[in-house]
Amino acid sequence: QVQLVESGGGLVQAGGSLRLSCAASGIIFSIDEMSWYRQAPGKQRELVARITSGGITKYADSVKDRFTISRDNGRTVQLQMNSLKQEDTAVYYCNAVLQLATQRGYHFNYWGQGTQVTVSS
Repeated sequence: QVQLVESGGGLVQAGGSLRLSCAASGIIFSIDEMSWYRQAPGKQRELVARITSGGITKYADSVKDRFTISRDNGRTVQLQMNSLKQEDTAVYYCNAVLQLATQRGYHFNYWGQGTQVTVSS
């Protein structure tokens, strides 16, 4: 059983910063990549940032110069969010693409429960 545990969401003023964290636990063989997605009410879920097992990163154009994704080890991922804007308000979800130790060769998507980020003016 795999769990993704998120932390760090909250309320912040525009221009402020938040740091989101996500830790994966379970009988995991390997993690291919970990990502942060977000979804605002009435909108599609979108990719915010991704980091692969090799350290390659990808960012949405809207956050590229403001957010930084990083990994502490093979099981955790961080999202440093600076210069936050009201349009960043959303539920942020941690996602991991991984192989289970008991089912190697298959790549599964796991999601965290989401953490609310609210940016006020």
